[in-house]
Order: sequence, then structure tokens, then C-alpha cells
Amino acid sequence: MKKILLPTDFSDNAWNAIFTAVKLYASVKCKFLILHAYEPKAMNILGKKSQQRLGVIYDSLEKYSTQELDKILEYLNKNHNNANHSFETISKSDTLEKSIKELTTAEEVDLIVMGTQGATGAKEIFLGSNTVKVLKQLKNNSVLVVPKDYNFQKLKTVVFPTDYTRMYKKLELLPMTEMAKLWKATIKVIHVGVEFKLSNVQKTNMGILEERLEGSDYSLHEIAFEANVEQSVEQYISEIRADLLTVLRYQHSFWERIIGEPVIKKLAFHSKVPVLFLPEQSLRK
Repeated sequence: MKKILLPTDFSDNAWNAIFTAVKLYASVKCKFLILHAYEPKAMNILGKKSQQRLGVIYDSLEKYSTQELDKILEYLNKNHNNANHSFETISKSDTLEKSIKELTTAEEVDLIVMGTQGATGAKEIFLGSNTVKVLKQLKNNSVLVVPKDYNFQKLKTVVFPTDYTRMYKKLELLPMTEMAKLWKATIKVIHVGVEFKLSNVQKTNMGILEERLEGSDYSLHEIAFEANVEQSVEQYISEIRADLLTVLRYQHSFWERIIGEPVIKKLAFHSKVPVLFLPEQSLRK
């Protein structure tokens, strides 16, 4: 059974991430953990009287969190008729990233599914900024980021950009290859560059990548560098009507080091299709 963590701030985008997850894994036995984290940020720096006043707000946040989670659970149990799926709600008084970190360890979570644009106005949590924090702090976990208003229907084509400067471990690629096999999808490995003359290291890594993808339906492609990497990738995704983008979050990537472009953050927030951030594993393992 897969365990999938669904953080929510009760926004439409968070709902969309939930719907995407249950559709994506419709044929798989899954336990979905729906998490809401709340934290009155000023609690620790105020005096006693102010803390007492804030305690009232804290209590109301706790009640609101439980109440809204109950509504989600009631809706899913009533409208989501899938014997493969079960749901559990969790309300935590802490930051979102700390709550997620604790749960992924305690529950041995396989995948975190989040939205990119969350609540605004009166609600405290901005899911977008929290998504960046989660991506930075939970590098050993798979995170699927779902764009606002994206309507998932099927998974036919997966795009995996690489510069071949790093050797990929099999476990790092497993979330992508499993998902592709589940939907019988094609993985298109794309190399974005100005020129495509590979060094000996790149050639070796390309060969290792092909070994890792053995058994998957995949193909290798060279994509000309346009104005920036993100634009080049997005244009390719649009042209072939891909359904999922997968990237690895390793530090000081080739693109960011050479071009000075924050590729990962841009891809997470500008992509028109869901982005699967693969877990990073130490190359020494």
C-alpha cells in the first residue's frame, strides 16, 4: 500500500492537488494522509497578556482546522467511491514543513502532493511559499507539485530534463519509472543545450541513465537552448503535450551554476503541468 501525504490549506488549489492524487493512483491501493498545519507565528515573542489573547485565536485556529478537515473527509467518503483508497486527516500545531518532515518519517510516506498557489487574504498559510520550503528541506522525499487549475485526466508522456553531468541512482528515478509504468506512459529524456558534444563523463552518465531506464518506454532527445532553460523545457512540453515533468533537486545543478538561473523554483511555479521532484540520494550510497 502506498502512503501519500496531502498538505492542505483548504484552498481551491489544495483541493485540486487532492483530486489529482486520487485520479493518478486510482488503480493503486493507497492511504492518503490529509494534513493541515497551523501556527500563530507571534505566539512565542509576545508578553503574557498578549499570549492570553492570542490563546483565544489559537483555540479558534485549532477548531477551524479540525472542522475543515472533517468536511474534507466527509466529502471524500461520500463522493470518492474507490475501494483502493482510504483517508485519514491530521491537524498539527506547527509549521507546515516541520509537520511534513515528522509525518514522512513516522508514516513512511511515499509521496507528497502539493499545490503551487494556495490561500490568500484572511487565511494564514500561503501554500506557494511553503512548497518552496518543503522542496528545499525534504530533499530525500518525492514531491508532486500540481499547478493551479490543472485538470488531470491521463498520463501518457513524461518529460525528464538532464544535462548528463550527474550519475543518477536507480532509487532516485524509481518514483518516475513506477508512475510511468502504472500508466504505460513514455519517458522523454531531454538534453537542453547550446551544443550537444558530450564529454566523456556525460557519455558515461548517459549510458548509466539508459541502464536505469531499462524496462521503461523511453527515448532520448536534444532540445536547443532558447532564452532560458525553463522556457526551452516549457516549449517542448507544450509542443508534445506532455502530462508530467520530472526533475531532480540536486544542489548547484549545471544550469544554475553556469547560467545563474534558479531553474528548480521557476519550473515549480511556472509549469503548466504537474512537476514530480525526485528524491535526492547521496552518490556515496
